[in-house]
Amino acid sequence: MRIITFNANGIRSAANKGFLDWLREQRADVVCLQETKAQEDQLRDARFRPDGHHCFYRDATTKKGYSGVAIFSRREPDEVRTELGWAPFDAEGRYLEVRYGKLSVVSLYLPSGSSGEERQRFKFQVMDWLKPILDGWLASGRDYVLCGDWNIVRSRNDIRNWTSNQKNSGCLPEERAWLNGLIADACGDGTPAPKCGWLDTFRIVKPEAVEYTWWSNRGAARANNVGWRIDYQLVTPSLGARVQACAITPAPRFSDHAPYRVDYA
Repeated sequence: MRIITFNANGIRSAANKGFLDWLREQRADVVCLQETKAQEDQLRDARFRPDGHHCFYRDATTKKGYSGVAIFSRREPDEVRTELGWAPFDAEGRYLEVRYGKLSVVSLYLPSGSSGEERQRFKFQVMDWLKPILDGWLASGRDYVLCGDWNIVRSRNDIRNWTSNQKNSGCLPEERAWLNGLIADACGDGTPAPKCGWLDTFRIVKPEAVEYTWWSNRGAARANNVGWRIDYQLVTPSLGARVQACAITPAPRFSDHAPYRVDYA
């Protein structure tokens, strides 16, 4: 099973840069997208319904052209879920889940706080609200793959300029402590890891690697590889042994993020 997650920063923009053509060659079973930045009625062109896929979109209802998530699936799911039950989060189009028997694949887009204090407060609210939901999924007995842009780095190996970003959203100590407190490995920032927690698929395969999934559009960040790893596939422990390979694909460039692929047995 091959799963790809990608923040498109506008699915129409990414498509115009060749993303959907590239995707066709990847033979993915499930594709999770974030920041589609479009309403579904703006995506009537057949290219936004790739051949052989069942396609599901969850748009933002608060503001057109904002946020939004999608899932493309080769297999028709048994169930599709689009809401977690808190209107301020759901209305921004940040969650979509497909279910196949005991397996759930989720496209999740956590807020960024980089635009100012108000959005940072909302990000902290989302983190507090989401934690018991994630704990519930972990304890549910289901197999989960959580794909998405979490807008948080885990450790020094996940960001080029570690020291200078300690006061910036996405690298704040309290953000890192929250994320690393969910993940049961030793690849975080020193935050005590839970005995039973989510697994970071990238760190299963590459525990010491320094690779990034996002680069600022300012300056020459991408050319100089001044990046952040903020896009993840987190899995329940039941799936850890099934992770076979993973790859971040920074080129060709389809958005300010790179697609992240995981192959599961």
